Amino acid sequence: MNTETHYAGAPHDDDHASAAASPGMFGWYRHTSASEKRAFWSCKIGYALDAMDTQFLSFAIPALIASWGLSNSEAGLIGTVTLLTSALGGWLAGILSDRIGRVKTLQITILWFAFFTLVCAFAQNYGQLLIARGLMGFGFGGEWTAGAVLIGEVIRSRDRGKAVGMVQAGWAIGWAASAGLFTLVFSLMPAETAWRVLFALGVLPAPFVIFIRRFVEEPDVHRKQKECDTKRGESSSFLEIFGKDIWLTTLRTAILATGTQGGYYAITTWLPTYLKTEQHLSVVGTGGYLAVIIAGSYAGYLCGAYLSDRFGRKLTFIAFSIASTIIALTYTRVPMSNGLLLMLGFPLGFFASGIFAGMGAFMTELFPTRIRGSGQGFCYNFGRAVGATFPFLIGYVAQKMSLGMAIGTFAAAAYGVVILAALTLPETRGAQLKA
Repeated sequence: MNTETHYAGAPHDDDHASAAASPGMFGWYRHTSASEKRAFWSCKIGYALDAMDTQFLSFAIPALIASWGLSNSEAGLIGTVTLLTSALGGWLAGILSDRIGRVKTLQITILWFAFFTLVCAFAQNYGQLLIARGLMGFGFGGEWTAGAVLIGEVIRSRDRGKAVGMVQAGWAIGWAASAGLFTLVFSLMPAETAWRVLFALGVLPAPFVIFIRRFVEEPDVHRKQKECDTKRGESSSFLEIFGKDIWLTTLRTAILATGTQGGYYAITTWLPTYLKTEQHLSVVGTGGYLAVIIAGSYAGYLCGAYLSDRFGRKLTFIAFSIASTIIALTYTRVPMSNGLLLMLGFPLGFFASGIFAGMGAFMTELFPTRIRGSGQGFCYNFGRAVGATFPFLIGYVAQKMSLGMAIGTFAAAAYGVVILAALTLPETRGAQLKA
């Protein structure tokens, strides 16, 4: 089977003829149908709520350390377990979305992460919280997979990158919402109670499932594929992503995802510690610095989404990888002042987050409908699982070299992998999805 048959080949002529109908970053939205709009907002809001619940932990950790006397390694293990279970959950959700549909899987994952975030609020000891947070991770990872496949299949080919990237931008919105709720809750009550209230608010996404159930339809391309499978008496298997005609695409896409996520974790996990301990900067971790990074992150998602449709997926990945490497090396090689650090927060968020904007659309186009969820779920979450080891590896290597050197080395290596993987994969911009 040719590679072209996997990602559906060249765009239709009418796409080229009507491309001018969707100018700029947001022009595409005016030309979407009511059902497409409902799908878009369901995925975007769902991902924002996913991010909100996920980010609660980062704000609650100081209170947990103070209340339960946790060590830094114990607190860090909670985050690591969440990432690892989210990787498994994302893979399983991809398989499930191929079996029972994208919409049903999206509903299940949202209910799952909302419920177990609420369970975290009632944990009585470290072990209970670790288990509850680990279970929450299954839904956290699964929601991205289901939502990315759903919106990727619903939106027309010429605007897929912008639409999927804007859904991805929901992460920055959820991050900001989490920071706002943290500020509000911790200003109104003592820390030993506030962290429980914060996690309890994680149940808020649950009613959103009612909207999805009533108003969001299964993508036509997936529905037609299932009808064909039913007529032939067949069903998809996740093992098909390792078949002889597509295993190489699966491998290269998984490597691409490993590089993007490894680079992101390398920068975001250790950089604040490096800036505090080695450059002795006081603005790190403040609300102002966080706000600048979140703003840069949202802008990066939007810009990356637009560029992936304008110039192609591959070129956008390569450009953002080079820029992310430069930012990482600047942070770890150039002497910083608090003022300069605050200014660089925007490009840090912009490039480190913006590189993900084209990921969902690219993976949607690389895999055929029959195994799209399985392929996307495996590749993205394989990258997440391997990337999650980067913080540990940096900490280990930093025993033999400076922390700044370790961060820069791992970040540069990770983004170098992204560039190599992108160069070997086909360009899919404008590809039509086929049942």
